[in-house]
Amino acid sequence: MSAVTLAVLAVTVAVAAFVQGSSGLGFALIVAPVAGMVDPGLVPVFVLAAMIPLNLYVAWRERASLDLRGAGWITGARLAATPAGLALLWLIPERSLGLFVGVATVLAAVVSLAAPAFTPGRGAYVGAGAVTGLTETATGVGGPPLALVYQHRPPAELRSTVAACFLVGEVASLVLLFATGKAQAADLGSAVLLLPAIALGAWLSRLVHHRLDARRMRLFVLAFALVSGVVLMAGV
Repeated sequence: MSAVTLAVLAVTVAVAAFVQGSSGLGFALIVAPVAGMVDPGLVPVFVLAAMIPLNLYVAWRERASLDLRGAGWITGARLAATPAGLALLWLIPERSLGLFVGVATVLAAVVSLAAPAFTPGRGAYVGAGAVTGLTETATGVGGPPLALVYQHRPPAELRSTVAACFLVGEVASLVLLFATGKAQAADLGSAVLLLPAIALGAWLSRLVHHRLDARRMRLFVLAFALVSGVVLMAGV
């Protein structure tokens, strides 16, 4: 990896860690397109590996707000869907997968704009976990379903629960990718090199995360879902 590529990734990862550490979302949406442009081989392993220390930090920082019930249902469904996400990598062209997931995400976000506030139940948790297992394993991007489920919940609950779900899911996806030969140990080198950038972004996020109120968080969540859907449809 050249010095220029490393510098571009370092800045991108630091910004993404700050955004996700503050809001609970956005790391993969910011990092995956840039990583795909500078080196397509970095996706999804680099994105998944880089998120592990960040989500570990966020989940621990706001552990008091963790929704254990929701996290349990989401994680169970997400783990069950991980092999299907791997199968998608083998069977479906990446652009076709991104188009399908992107359209579904945009539609869900548009419906959410008009829908009344709701408290998520078992069905919503399981559905979000299953979709996340498919998309995150195949593309590295899995935040939109979880964001939409928790859009009406307190910001701290969203951040901590999404981080905990991501953490377990990312480890499971990486284990399966390595076990099936879709990832190599060398693929983790970039994530290790960029740990200082991840730490910087995460540290800066602690200065602002508590200032986000529920209304602004929901607007951010919906905007995040819409933008990520468009990015996936564009095949970036």
